[in-house]
Amino acid sequence: MNVHWTDTALRHLDAIQRYTAQDSPTYARRMIDRLTRRSQQIAEFPLSGRMVPEYEMTQIREVVEGAYRIIYVVKPGQIDVLAVIHGAQELPRSR
Repeated sequence: MNVHWTDTALRHLDAIQRYTAQDSPTYARRMIDRLTRRSQQIAEFPLSGRMVPEYEMTQIREVVEGAYRIIYVVKPGQIDVLAVIHGAQELPRSR
C-alpha cells in the first residue's frame, strides 16, 4: 500500500531533525532514518499499529519508534502519516 507523508508530518520530522542535530547531527540523521523506515512496516501491515487511544477510531493508528509516535490513517488504497510527535506530547481528544 502507498504511504503518503502529509506536510504536517514532514514538518514534524524537520523539527525533530533540527532539534536533535543541535547535539548530534549524526544521531539526528539516524533518528529520521529510523522514523521514515517505519513507513515500510505500515505499508506492508497497515493494521499493525495500535489504535490511537485519544481517538478510538479503527482507521487512525500509531506505531512507536523510540520516544516518538507515528500517527497515521488507513484509507482505501493509501495510508496518510498525519503526525510524528514525542510520546510525552498529548493530542487533542476527539469529541
